[in-house]
Amino acid sequence: RSHSNALLAEVERHANQLSETVKHSTRYDMLLNQRDRVHTIINTIGEQPGIQNVRVLNKVGEIIYSSHEKDIGKMVDKKAESCYACHTANEPLERLQIKERTRIFKPYSDSARVLGIITPIYNEPSCWEADCHAHEQSQTVLGVLDVTISLSDVDEQIRQGEIDTVIFAFSAVAVFSLLLWFVVKKWVDRPVKDLLNATHEVGTGNLNYSIKEKSDDEFGLLAKSFNNMTQKLSEARIQLFQSDKMASLGRLAAGVAHEINNPLTGVLTYSSFLLKKTQDNPDVNEDLKVIVRETKRSREIVKSLLDFARQSIPKKNQVNINEVIEKAITVVENQLTINHVQLKKNFGVDLPQVTLDSNQMQQVFINLLVNASDAIEKKEGLINISTSLIKLSPYGITHIKKATCPKRHDLMDNEIKIDGMPSIKLKVSSNPADVPGGKAGGTAEYTGFINLDPVYGRNHHVIPSSLEKLDINSKDLKVVCPVCEISLIDSAKKCPDCSA
Repeated sequence: RSHSNALLAEVERHANQLSETVKHSTRYDMLLNQRDRVHTIINTIGEQPGIQNVRVLNKVGEIIYSSHEKDIGKMVDKKAESCYACHTANEPLERLQIKERTRIFKPYSDSARVLGIITPIYNEPSCWEADCHAHEQSQTVLGVLDVTISLSDVDEQIRQGEIDTVIFAFSAVAVFSLLLWFVVKKWVDRPVKDLLNATHEVGTGNLNYSIKEKSDDEFGLLAKSFNNMTQKLSEARIQLFQSDKMASLGRLAAGVAHEINNPLTGVLTYSSFLLKKTQDNPDVNEDLKVIVRETKRSREIVKSLLDFARQSIPKKNQVNINEVIEKAITVVENQLTINHVQLKKNFGVDLPQVTLDSNQMQQVFINLLVNASDAIEKKEGLINISTSLIKLSPYGITHIKKATCPKRHDLMDNEIKIDGMPSIKLKVSSNPADVPGGKAGGTAEYTGFINLDPVYGRNHHVIPSSLEKLDINSKDLKVVCPVCEISLIDSAKKCPDCSA
């Protein structure tokens, strides 16, 4: 549309220049009343390509000059074409803008468009003073020059421009679609296909398949996460295979233990029977006691192996941790003896009962003992096992993310930072006598800052030097909110370090 408007504006400017040229070219001949010369000029101009008609109309609407001689002498309807622009109130206007003097119309319904422009011929002193003309001085407009130009070439250019615009639009859409297809194909379709292929490979059991990490975008992170997942699955599968092997070994050990348990029962029965019959023979009796004792110990070892191999649902009960460790030692005691590893036990007394699954905990201690024995490189080594009741420090990693007083005033201070973190601002007041060198009477107020690192334990702070020597056991000591001065000390809770 802008191209079409620009072409029409250029044609209007050209038509206006042509009209002014015709007007000035015929001015002198009109003053001399040389009608033949005026006719010749108008006919010559009207024969130029693209110019449809050139005519001059007098004040009453009569055509007095025209490039089409058959129109000369005809009257023009004041309401036709563009005459109404000047004669809207039956009186001609003296001045009109070029837009108001221009009209575009079709002479016939099937003809090309035509642009017409009228140029008023104003009365001049040379007109009313000339001897050959009888024009009154009061008459402003003597007539009009009407020039019509064919717009067939302009319309053809507009149509061609519209066709070019449509072709360009379709070409741009096609190029953009091709570019978008290429981008989607390279950056979306291919990574998605790689992921689909990888999931198919993993689904078939190939956990060693990995995706190439080609970029650092979301697909690259997804590929990295997928590779990490497959690696973890591969490790888990290896552990599962190992667990299955250990389970098979445990079932085998249980079968062997059952087979060993049967002859041990016979040995224990006959040795106990002989032990009663040899009361009068001390030497033989002592040997039989050793046989009975070791047979019972062997039976306990076999029983421990059976309990260890037996699959059971975890059951938590109150047990003595020392007894669980003793059972674990019984299972691996022979292995430690073969490896020349000494075991030193230092069990605490009066330990409280703990709630756990004794079988699972026994397995944990067996694994620890076996790993410790394997870690000893020398032929002889020592394993120390000790149990005792201890109290863990309240040291922790919990961070305070919000600090407010009971009235919800914010105690966070973002300007004073400790270890790179915002601090908590507190107001401390006490008796001046509590500070070394201070005098009794009145109240001394200080502002201090503590860090947000843990809830308890670390003593990172930023406080005045006078506060460092403050007597914290003083009854006059108050730690309050800097805004509302409400106390921040909870007397119901004691310090985890000093119990004060």
